[in-house]
Amino acid sequence: MSSELIDIYDAQGRKIGLAERSKAHGDNTLLHRAAHVLVFSTDGRLLLQKRSLTKRIQPGKWDASVGGHLAAGEDYLTGARRELAEELGLPENTPLEHLFDVEIRNEIESEDARVYKAVSDGPFDFQREEIDEVRFFTREELESPQVRQTLTPCLIGELERLYGK
Repeated sequence: MSSELIDIYDAQGRKIGLAERSKAHGDNTLLHRAAHVLVFSTDGRLLLQKRSLTKRIQPGKWDASVGGHLAAGEDYLTGARRELAEELGLPENTPLEHLFDVEIRNEIESEDARVYKAVSDGPFDFQREEIDEVRFFTREELESPQVRQTLTPCLIGELERLYGK
């Protein structure tokens, strides 16, 4: 994980300063904000990305197709559009639907995330240095124990909100 500085917020959502990303992860007293986009194919399958085995956080686990911390001064929608462009190569004007907001509090993450939905069949141009592969999953596949053990805690929480489980 990089030593990049990210904005940090208190529990009421007020900005309280900056912290190194590596120190913010796992510290539940330091909140950061993120925008996630769940990308669906036109037939309803959900696109996930498998993070590089060299990444220090949850290496090799499947994650939401797009997700990232907001840059300084960014709102959620702007951050989501930037991440779509950077991670998947999708146009920054890709239509997004706001699904829900979620608080993530576990040993890996401590963030307030706004989750959007996009429907696209690509083509995708994902970041080779960070992402090993992208793949569409059916809902049934995502609910299988074999697949669920390969998902990040963050993604499991988002799927539970999405599907009501």
